[in-house]
Amino acid sequence: MAITKEKKGEIVAKLTGIFAKAPSAAFVQFGKLTVAQANILRRTLKEKGVGYYVAKKTLIRKALEGKQTTGEIPELKGEVAVAYAVNAGDTLAPAREVSVFTKKFDQAVALIGGIFEGRFVGQAEALALSLIPSRETLLAQFANIVNSPLQRLVVGLSEVAKIKKS
Repeated sequence: MAITKEKKGEIVAKLTGIFAKAPSAAFVQFGKLTVAQANILRRTLKEKGVGYYVAKKTLIRKALEGKQTTGEIPELKGEVAVAYAVNAGDTLAPAREVSVFTKKFDQAVALIGGIFEGRFVGQAEALALSLIPSRETLLAQFANIVNSPLQRLVVGLSEVAKIKKS
C-alpha cells in the first residue's frame, strides 16, 4: 500500500528527531523475523533502553541527509529498521542488544551498520562494537581483576597460618 506524502513527511520528521537526539543508532535487517519474534525483540529492546523503528530505506536516507555525520551510509539491503539509544548512558546498547537477538533468533536479525560517535560504521565495525560489554559489566570485571591479587594474598596467608598452627 502506498504511503501518502503527508505520512512520509511525518516519518522523515520522526527519523530526523531520532537521529538528532540519539547518541547512536544501529541499522537492522529483519527480513526473516516472525511477528512473535518481532514482538519479543521490541519489548526486550524497550526494557533495555533501546528504541526500535521500522521505516523505508529511502525515508531513512532522506532523514540522514541533514545530519552532520562523517563517512558513507552503509548499504541498506532488505527490510531495514533503526535501533537507537534512548538515553546517552549507553551508546553501544543498540548494537549489543540487536547482536543478542541475532544469536537468539538464528540469524533472522542482522546488524548491517550504524551511526556511532558522529560517523557511519559498516557491518564489520558495528559487529565489533556489539561485542563490547555494558559499563556495569566492565566495572564488575575491573573490580574482579583488582580484587583477585588481594584474595590470593589472603588465601596464601591463611594457608601459612594453618601450617604454623600445626
